[in-house]
Amino acid sequence: MKQTLSEDEYKTAREAIMMHVRKVVPYALMVAVASGLYMFFNVFGEIKEDGMSYFQILLSIKAFLGLWLGFRGINQKLFGINPWVFKSHFFPFSLVVIIILLSQMMYV
Repeated sequence: MKQTLSEDEYKTAREAIMMHVRKVVPYALMVAVASGLYMFFNVFGEIKEDGMSYFQILLSIKAFLGLWLGFRGINQKLFGINPWVFKSHFFPFSLVVIIILLSQMMYV
């Protein structure tokens, strides 16, 4: 949008979009965390004597990253607490990409 709109038009358009994104994304995050917790408790399985399986290790890492993002999102939306303020969305977005990649690698 920056390339085709003037600076004022860009700011207006971005804020109009972000107004709706701020309403939807935190609730989508809560649904993702809840479904992830359900998956963790129903799919993780028993840890054998020789340790965790490849699947269990990746699921544990994925759960940790997802819970961290979920904890941050729930605090921000429900309690108005804005922990770990970021200047950009690069770090949280990177965690989401890592979670997606782990999801794909779990079943390889």
